[in-house]
Amino acid sequence: MAKTRIVVGLSGGVDSSVAALLLLEQGYEVHGLFMKNWEDRVDSGYCSAAEDLEDARAVCVTLGIPLHQVNFSTEYRNRVFRYFLEEYRCGRTPNPDILCNTEIKFRAFLDHARRLGADAIATGHYARRTTRQGRHCLLKGRDPGKDQSYFLHGLDQAQLANADFPVGELHKHEVRARAAAAGLITHDKKDSTGICFIGERPFREFLGQFLPAQPGPILSLDGEQLGEHAGLMFHTLGQRQGLGIGGRRDGNGAPWFVAGKDLARNALLVVQGSNHPALLHNRLRATKPHWIAGEPPPVPLACRAKIRYRQPDQACVLETLDANALTVHFAEPQRAITPGQSVVFYQDDLCLGGAVIEAASD
Repeated sequence: MAKTRIVVGLSGGVDSSVAALLLLEQGYEVHGLFMKNWEDRVDSGYCSAAEDLEDARAVCVTLGIPLHQVNFSTEYRNRVFRYFLEEYRCGRTPNPDILCNTEIKFRAFLDHARRLGADAIATGHYARRTTRQGRHCLLKGRDPGKDQSYFLHGLDQAQLANADFPVGELHKHEVRARAAAAGLITHDKKDSTGICFIGERPFREFLGQFLPAQPGPILSLDGEQLGEHAGLMFHTLGQRQGLGIGGRRDGNGAPWFVAGKDLARNALLVVQGSNHPALLHNRLRATKPHWIAGEPPPVPLACRAKIRYRQPDQACVLETLDANALTVHFAEPQRAITPGQSVVFYQDDLCLGGAVIEAASD
């Protein structure tokens, strides 16, 4: 009887390497797939794809499994990067990792893996999957410091049905220990950061290649000009660094923080103090809701939510809901609710889904 074939998305990092190792130990026929999803216009020196490919190849040699390669650069630009730029153009702060998962890692990758004869795919995400009452469910990873369910909340039933997260039951230190014991070259490799598939690079320099910078005034809430910004797209709500206006004006010497963007005036609005009332809100409105179960929950719904990755879960009530939008009331004021980011909902370890933040309110 033929073994179940699982294609693992190998990034050249330790997490996906151990995902492949664990599946091999469980008796599956494991293949690796290295995805290249970004083509620099010039050799910028920031993209680590060549090095990552060599590490993925070395892992496959050690494990004795085949490695396939595919280039999804066109799909990435059309499905993810175009949206990324449009959001910045409109003054929002997008999270491309979420769309990258739904459109590339669990759609384009899944389609390609099926052409390779795969029965399922797997990744190195710190998350878990289970089935309850006939529904595929997404659970938080066991390691609270590495849980990545926030980035996976956009997956649907068909995508979850064909996905596996082998390292989701482990803590990071256990993953590295397993990699070291197996002699994998990636066991002590630094975790990747930066924009999904694009990597670490100077953000202003990178974004400036695609969107024209439009300098404008930095204003206090009462309209006083305090300085000039290089472009609204380079700033996000709650940001302190990079404003260049020092601590002054009201005499308390407190630093300034971004509290809003006035697109009509191309103005960056700032306030003094990290907990200024203009940074704190109890409610938000979000659009494009997605529910992993395939249908929305009943409202009002008491649950917990994150408005950014790594934020501790916050008690809230999902108050109103329709096919295109929802409103959420938090038990405690939330700081720097940022349009373009996602609010993701949980009941204990179960990820319900999420939506894109449109605006905050009191």
